[in-house]
Amino acid sequence: MAKIVTLGEIMLRLSPEGNYRFVETDSFKIIPGGGEANVAVSCANYGHDAYFVSKLPKHEIGQIALNALRRYGVNTEYITRGGNRVGLYYCETGASMRPSKVIYDRANSSIAEASPADFDFDKIMEGAQWFHWSGITPAISDKAAELTKLACEAAKRHNVTVSVDLNFRKKLWTSEKAISIMRPLMKYVDVCIGNEEDAELCLGFKPDADVEGGSTDAEGYKGIFQAMMKEFGFKYVVSTLRESYSATYNGWKAMIYDGKEFYQSKRYEINPIIDRVGGGDSFSGGLIHGLLTKKTQGEALEFAVAASALKHTVPGDFNLVSVEEVEALAGGAANGRVQR
Repeated sequence: MAKIVTLGEIMLRLSPEGNYRFVETDSFKIIPGGGEANVAVSCANYGHDAYFVSKLPKHEIGQIALNALRRYGVNTEYITRGGNRVGLYYCETGASMRPSKVIYDRANSSIAEASPADFDFDKIMEGAQWFHWSGITPAISDKAAELTKLACEAAKRHNVTVSVDLNFRKKLWTSEKAISIMRPLMKYVDVCIGNEEDAELCLGFKPDADVEGGSTDAEGYKGIFQAMMKEFGFKYVVSTLRESYSATYNGWKAMIYDGKEFYQSKRYEINPIIDRVGGGDSFSGGLIHGLLTKKTQGEALEFAVAASALKHTVPGDFNLVSVEEVEALAGGAANGRVQR
């Protein structure tokens, strides 16, 4: 299997039990997770040699995050220890018409303060087949944005395929700042994952195609994908399409374009959603596995969409499913019968 590298921040999620609100709970469950860490766990579950690159404090709270990755087979060799804090975020799980809510407490975390001297990216990328990052990492701090650029440059020196999940987060930066940082990074990217809103807010990319809010008209996306590929030179452009009927009931599908064929996946109805945090990351992890192991982009996309649909049924940030479970769902086994 492949050596896959991801770079980013692993945080500790503090969540009330069940559907309790922040203001009424008297305890929080600690759930480690974060964009690229979630992708690394998915890839490790699929049998790959997954490396997560970050910086964590030497103290026990940093160790909680490190141990969570090791538990699921992620290689932590390139996680530097130092700095003062692990980023936190609070997540209240919504239900029905009440949406889930996230409050960040991640300023001045170890990875936000990390310097290039903390990492030897040429060594890290040696022998790797794939490098994945998301728009969250350069949004953390200017220092983290510089690390992202250095990692991308090293990946290209070592002929590593680079994927990005655009992942715009308005609580971390403005669209103007995102565009100034993200656009120059696109020249390193082979596989771009993100919806039309991400493309506009992260890349300043305003397509001619008319895509209505919440609309999942495939033809509208086709024009966007073609234009993005022409402008940025991507090998693949990919988007998930979430139809949000309520906090606990979503429609879910995706599309992929390789410059020749435009492919739309089958659609899943996810009801009830147990935990949608990490849903996009589970899609990225599934897509990376699919593009590395499947014969066609259509098969790769079906694997990614099925993997992500399953993630919505798993509590926590990590998608704790096997290749066999994903293949079974992608192949049509969606009835939830007990496996005896």
